[in-house]
Amino acid sequence: MIALDTNVLVYAHRAESVFHERAFECVKGLAEGSRPWGIPVSCLHEFLSIVTHPKIFRPASSYEQALDQVDAWLASPVAHILHSNAQHWRILSDLTRKAKLQGGQFHDARIAAICLENGVSVLYSADRDFGRFKALKTANPLLD
Repeated sequence: MIALDTNVLVYAHRAESVFHERAFECVKGLAEGSRPWGIPVSCLHEFLSIVTHPKIFRPASSYEQALDQVDAWLASPVAHILHSNAQHWRILSDLTRKAKLQGGQFHDARIAAICLENGVSVLYSADRDFGRFKALKTANPLLD
């Protein structure tokens, strides 16, 4: 299963992004494909908070536009919202110890743990910080 990080979702949604076309095509390819893919629930929350924030985008997406966008992605028959499960704490604490995390790094660790719990084979992200989690394979779909 492929998972999508927040930045790919934001770029796919916001047409003014220089990465919009590539991100849009990436998400469209997953949504129209036959292979399971998912979005960690933390990334959905973060997507909503970013695209509706008036200090980040002018104009910001309305909550209706943001919710409709998520609904459209999740209408794909092979899309899944990825949640934490009974193994979350064990995986998160293991990632924390191995990467010696602190401060804001725990947000990415939570996403990585959710991906690992759900059998994600690769996380599509433009964020190189996920490289600290050796157990999770990442790829940047925005690069050639």
